[in-house]
Amino acid sequence: MSTALFRALFAPRGIALYGASGDPSKNTARPQRYLRKHGYRGLIAPINRTRSEVLGETAYPNLARAPGEIDQAFIMVPSEDVPAACEECFARRVPVVTIFTDGFGEAGAAGRKIQSQLVADARAAGVRLLGPNSIGLVSTAPATALTVNASLELEHLPVGPLAVISQSGSLIGALLSRGAARGIGFSRLVSVGNEADLSVGELLDLLVDDNQTKAILLFLESLRDAARIARAARRAFKAGKPVIAYKLGRSSAGEALARTHTGAIAGDDRAIDTFLRDCGVLRVRNFEALIETAYLAMGRQPPQRSRVAMMTTTGGGAAIVADPLGAAGVELVTPTVALAEKIRALGVRLGDSPLIDLTLAGTRASVYGPVLEALLASDHCDAVVAAVGSSAQFHPQLAIEPILAARRAHPTKALAVFIAPEAQDSLALLAKAGIAAFRTPESCADALATFLAWRAPRIPPRAEPVLALQPAEALFAALGIPQTPMQRLRSPDDPVTCQFPVAIKVASPDIEHKTEVGGVELGLRDAHEAAAAAKRILERVRTARPRARIHGVIASSMQSGLAEAILGYRNDAQVGPLVLVGAGGVLAEIYRDATLRLAPVSLEDARAMIDEVRGFAPLAGYRNAPRGDLEALAQAIVAFSRLATLPDVLEAEINPLIVKAQGEGVVGVDALLVLREGAPHDGPAT
Repeated sequence: MSTALFRALFAPRGIALYGASGDPSKNTARPQRYLRKHGYRGLIAPINRTRSEVLGETAYPNLARAPGEIDQAFIMVPSEDVPAACEECFARRVPVVTIFTDGFGEAGAAGRKIQSQLVADARAAGVRLLGPNSIGLVSTAPATALTVNASLELEHLPVGPLAVISQSGSLIGALLSRGAARGIGFSRLVSVGNEADLSVGELLDLLVDDNQTKAILLFLESLRDAARIARAARRAFKAGKPVIAYKLGRSSAGEALARTHTGAIAGDDRAIDTFLRDCGVLRVRNFEALIETAYLAMGRQPPQRSRVAMMTTTGGGAAIVADPLGAAGVELVTPTVALAEKIRALGVRLGDSPLIDLTLAGTRASVYGPVLEALLASDHCDAVVAAVGSSAQFHPQLAIEPILAARRAHPTKALAVFIAPEAQDSLALLAKAGIAAFRTPESCADALATFLAWRAPRIPPRAEPVLALQPAEALFAALGIPQTPMQRLRSPDDPVTCQFPVAIKVASPDIEHKTEVGGVELGLRDAHEAAAAAKRILERVRTARPRARIHGVIASSMQSGLAEAILGYRNDAQVGPLVLVGAGGVLAEIYRDATLRLAPVSLEDARAMIDEVRGFAPLAGYRNAPRGDLEALAQAIVAFSRLATLPDVLEAEINPLIVKAQGEGVVGVDALLVLREGAPHDGPAT
C-alpha cells in the first residue's frame, strides 16, 4: 500500500485537474502549466463542463469520461463544489485526491463538519486525501510539479537529496527558490494543508523509504499526530536519513493554561523541544539554517562532544560566527601542541585565541588547504568552521578549491563554511560537493549548535502499569516514592498524631498552589501552635478563595535534607506524557532549572536528567559539599514516570521532594494530582 501511495503522490500516471483555467495568467492555470513546463510526461485531464480543450490538453466534462489511469486529482473549484468533485473521484477510486481549496477545517464548525464527511467518504472508497488547503506537491524525478505555488515559474527544478514536508504551503516555494539560488536541490516537497487525512507523520514515513531522499526537512506550525511522527523519525534515524525541523509557535499559551509548576515550566515550546530531541530530530531556531543543517548531518551520526575548531582569512567574519556559537554553549578549542607546530610551519602566526586567523597569507591555496586538512584530520575537535572572505565573491574557484580538496581528503568530520560576502557561485560549488555552506553567521552558528546537540532517538522503556488511581500521596507512595507522614484534620482542634515539628496546609481540590493564598504554615512545635495555625489558614483561604471546596487541613511532619527538587508529570496535548525534574520549592517557576523527557524513562535517562539540572551540582560533591542521594532521586524519577500508564492523569507533581544525604533517600512533602474530567477522584487531590 505504501508503494502504491508513494507512486500516486510523486509519480502519478495520470492527473485530473478540477477547476483548471484556460487563462494562463490565473492561479488555477498554474498546475497544468508547471506540469508540462517541468517535464511531466503522464496524462493531464482537465475537468471542465463547458470546454473541450484547456491550454492544449483535451478537457472532459466529468472524471468518468477521462481516459487512462488517473492516480491523482487536484481540486481547485470553489468550496461548495468540492464535495461533488470528490464524489466523482471516490466513485472512480482515484488513489489520491489533493484539495487546494480552503474554507474547511480551518474555517469553523461548519467547515470542520464538511471536512470530516469528506474524510469518512474517502476512507470508505479507499481514497487518500491531501489537504484541504494544500498548495500541492513537487517531485523532481520523475518531474511532477503539481502545485499552485508561483515559485515554479523558475526555469529548472533543482534536483537533489532534500525532501520537504510543510504545514505552510508558501514555504515549499520559499525553500525551493532559496535552494535553487544556491545550487541546492530537492527530491520531493509537499504541502499538507489541514492534514485531514494524510499527515506529516505518514508522509515522513513514506519518504524514509525513498531512495532519492537523503534528509527530510519539516516546517511545522503544530504537532497533530505526535506518535506517528515519533515512529517515522526513529525509522529515519535508523535508515541514516536525518530529520530537521523548524517549528513555529514559541508562545506562552501552554504556560497560561497550566495548573501546576510542571505545566508552567514545561510550556508548549519546551515540550516540543523535548519531543523532537527524544525522537532524534534536529530542531533549528533559524529558518535560514533549515537547509544547511541537513548537509552537516547527512551521512553522519550524532557527535559525542561539541568541540569546534575555527579557521579564517577574515577575523571579523569568523568572530561574528564565534559569538553566537559561544552563546549556544559550543566550545571553541585551540590546537594541540603538535597541531600548532604543523600550522606554524606553514607560516601562520598563532596566538592564545582558539580562532586560527590565517590573515591575507591564508588566501593562498598552499596555506588554506593544508591548515583545513590538518584540522579535519585532528581528533581534538568534532567539527570545523572555515570562514572565507572577499575572495569567495570574485574568485570562487580559487577560494573554494582548497576546501573541496580538503573535504575529499577527509570526508567524515563535520565541516561548516561561512562565506562573509555575497557569493552565490561559491555557495553553489560547495553545495554541489555536499558541504554545508552559510551566507549568514546566525544560520551557521544555529546549524552547527543544532548538529552538535543532536542525539540518537531515545526509546522509552516499557513500564509496568500502575494498578489504580488513588489520592495523590497514596498513589505516589504506591509507586515507591516515600512520602512524609501526614494526617487530614477535619477541624483545627483535631489531635495531631504526626511527629512534631509539623507543617499545616489547607486541604482543597481547588487550590493547587497553597502558599499563594496563605494556605501553609511551617515549623509548628506543638498541638497548641498547630491548632492556632490551622485556624489562621482556614480564615485566610476562605477570604482569598470563598468558592473553593475546603476539606479541613493536612498536618505533616517537617522534613530536612540537602536540597529541594520538583518532580513533575504532564500528559501534554501535543506530544503526550512528559516527566520533569528540577530545582524545587515555591520558586520552581522562577528558577526554571529543570529538564524534561518523554515518559516513561529508564534509570539511565533519569541519571542524565539529574546531570542537566544546575541546581543539583552541589549534591554531586561539588567543592566538597555534602553528597546527596542522587541515586534515590533517579529511582524516584523512574517511578514517577510510570504515571504514563494512567491515561486519566493530566498532571502530577511532588514539590518539594526533599533530597537527603547520600544513602538516606528522598521524601515527598507536598503532592498534587490533576485528573481528566470524570475520572475517579476528579480534580486535584492533595
